[in-house]
Amino acid sequence: MSFESFAEFIDMGGHGLYVWLSYAIALVVIVSNIVNPLMQKRQIFIEQARRLRRENPKS
Repeated sequence: MSFESFAEFIDMGGHGLYVWLSYAIALVVIVSNIVNPLMQKRQIFIEQARRLRRENPKS
């Protein structure tokens, strides 16, 4: 399918809102599936470091 202009490409034959919204939702889901585990992993390391400092004081 070819488009005569960039505006026609964005409009997608009248379905642009649904097409681009679905791309945006998919992108948000993919990014959250990548970012959330990394943030959880970081939080686990922080909690483990706190626990180790509490259990093994250097005094």
